[in-house]
Amino acid sequence: MPSWEIDVRGRVQGVGFRHFACRCAQLCKIRGYAKNKADGSVYILAQGSGVDFELFCTYLRAGRGFIQVRDMEARELDNAIEYKEFEIH
Repeated sequence: MPSWEIDVRGRVQGVGFRHFACRCAQLCKIRGYAKNKADGSVYILAQGSGVDFELFCTYLRAGRGFIQVRDMEARELDNAIEYKEFEIH
């Protein structure tokens, strides 16, 4: 299963971004997890097809409410543990 790690920066902590990412992941058939980082960003491990991943990223960039994504960096991974669903850590 293709996997990517994504670093998301902006107003993404304290505004429900991880829960928003989880809902987007469910809509896009993405598995993995999202967790807050100490520097105020959010780390996402995403698994799914390339088309589903692109749609997932589009939804994340759009945000909603108080969420403001300023920057997203995605890197494809060679190996990752396979997840059955999307989790919030």
